[in-house]
Amino acid sequence: MPELPEVETICRGLAGHLVGRRLIEVSVRRHDLRQPIPADFAQKLTGRVVLEISRRAKYLLMYLDDDTVVVGHLGMSGRLFVQKPPLPSAALPPTGAHDHVVFHLSAPIAGPSQSDGGLRVVYNDPRRFGLLVLGVASALKKHPLLRELGPEPLSPNFTGAVLAANVAGRRSPIKAALLDQGVVAGLGNIYVSEALFRARISPERAAGSLTRAECGQLVKSIRSVLEDALAAGGSTLRDYVQADGAVGSFQNLFRVYDREGQRCPRRGCPGLIRRVVQAARATYFCPLCQR
Repeated sequence: MPELPEVETICRGLAGHLVGRRLIEVSVRRHDLRQPIPADFAQKLTGRVVLEISRRAKYLLMYLDDDTVVVGHLGMSGRLFVQKPPLPSAALPPTGAHDHVVFHLSAPIAGPSQSDGGLRVVYNDPRRFGLLVLGVASALKKHPLLRELGPEPLSPNFTGAVLAANVAGRRSPIKAALLDQGVVAGLGNIYVSEALFRARISPERAAGSLTRAECGQLVKSIRSVLEDALAAGGSTLRDYVQADGAVGSFQNLFRVYDREGQRCPRRGCPGLIRRVVQAARATYFCPLCQR
């Protein structure tokens, strides 16, 4: 499942192409995603201008010029990618069996010319675990998918004190606590494992046992991992690609994730990377240098 760096990378890629363009046609080929696409989805979007593309946790947000917001989640296998002119014919490409929504866009409204013709954005999702629903910009914080989310990990408001308060009294492992989107938004299996390694904290530690200092170090490690992953365009393990179809490269920089049995990369540590299952999720860590 794409995590914060992948969703942020896609948002940045889409924003460069979509902002300032009008949705001249929206084709919904299947409505039955994880949550059904609203029946009036195409009707509400057609004719609207894209003002902004942003992200909250693992959700992609497309703001339109009438206060409507498209709230998207890629689920396990979803992709959003841009097709530039010359476009394929009206019949979608051979992989079109899983292209569930197609957004047809005009040339830039404020552009110097019409030479930059229309393009389209395709939502492809073989397993249909993603979603595309609608919200209202002026009340977005109250949207059912967003209202319980915790702080953004790249925000200056996410501090060691905030994390310490959010995990205080929790007996669950810190790995599980960090996957709770109400504790901190946007993290998933990969980046939690990597951040805990950088912070030298065992994923099996009770979340409430972390000191204020350890929480401060963990916040720094979370931020550094996410920034490194963003610089690498995210991690491509299976389905994830950027908006232009390029793959991410952070998987080449993993220190513990998916490295079971390999030598710990920390200088001087003789440990071997271990894999355990926590809450049905694989966790990777060094049992010697993570305490």
